[in-house]
Amino acid sequence: MSCLINTSIKPFKVTAYHAKDKYGEFIDISENDLKGHWSAFVFYPADFTFVCPTELSDLANHYDELKKLNVEVYAVSTDTHFSHKAWHDSSESIKKIKFPMLGDPTGVLARNFEVMIEEEGLALRGTFIINPEGIIKTAEVNDLGIGRSAADLVRKIQAAQHIEANPNEVCPASWKPGLETLEPALDLVGKI
Repeated sequence: MSCLINTSIKPFKVTAYHAKDKYGEFIDISENDLKGHWSAFVFYPADFTFVCPTELSDLANHYDELKKLNVEVYAVSTDTHFSHKAWHDSSESIKKIKFPMLGDPTGVLARNFEVMIEEEGLALRGTFIINPEGIIKTAEVNDLGIGRSAADLVRKIQAAQHIEANPNEVCPASWKPGLETLEPALDLVGKI
């Protein structure tokens, strides 16, 4: 896997199921739709599975908090947008989702983000934070059986936004808004 950090997202165009209201809608999403706001791309292996609904439900529980941070969440699997709608209509956990669920049946996004498991046609659990200019700022990839935490995603986005607004600072481990940051300088070497 090459390093995607600080690279621009590659061009793409996919169809998503977006449950904004009772019926939802199918919409096209491309790299141009990511400009002007922060984005979290959350890849998962497949609809109608086991760990995936727990992760997406957790994200749905944190969605209002993410929206306040000017973040749009994009859930992505190699299923179609039709499968996403069927899953949304049939699962109590998935019914809570109000963010777009991107269909990636050709695997273009999974390959662009280097999370495609070619022999299975599925994506690894990849999470990518993208800034408003379309630059990837964080990348986390987990094996299929390891679920992620939406609370930690929120924390990482807050740190990425803080660093973008304060480029002379860095956020130490477990940093959250209100805690001290560091200003890298020669006088700190060996004193932390």
